Amino acid sequence: MTLEWEQVIVHSTDPAALGQWWAEALGWVVVYTSDDEFEIRPAADRTPGLDFVRIDEVKKSKSRLHLDFRPDDQEAEVARLLAHGARRVDIGQGDQSWVVLADPEGNEFCILGSRRQ
Repeated sequence: MTLEWEQVIVHSTDPAALGQWWAEALGWVVVYTSDDEFEIRPAADRTPGLDFVRIDEVKKSKSRLHLDFRPDDQEAEVARLLAHGARRVDIGQGDQSWVVLADPEGNEFCILGSRRQ
C-alpha cells in the first residue's frame, strides 16, 4: 500500500482571505479557488498543500493540529510574520526555544529555532 500526502485541510470562516494570507506568508502559489475553498501549494506541481475550506463556526479552543516551520533566522521570521498580521499566542508552552504565533483566524503555528545556530 502506498499513500501520498496531498494536503492539510484548514477550516476557515473566510477561505480566500486566510488562504491568501498564508500564500503570501509562505511564498506559495494558488492552485484552486471557489466560494468555499482556496488551495495553495509550494509550486503548482508540488504537494503537500494547504486547502482552506469554509466552515461557519469560529475557532473556539487550542488547535489539535498545527504547523511547525524551521527558519534560517527565527527572530527575523517572527518579525516578518508579525508585520504580516500574525500575533503571538500563549498556549501554555512556557519558556521554549520556539515561538508560537497565530494567523488572522487564530490558528496556531510555531516558528522553531533557526537552522543556523
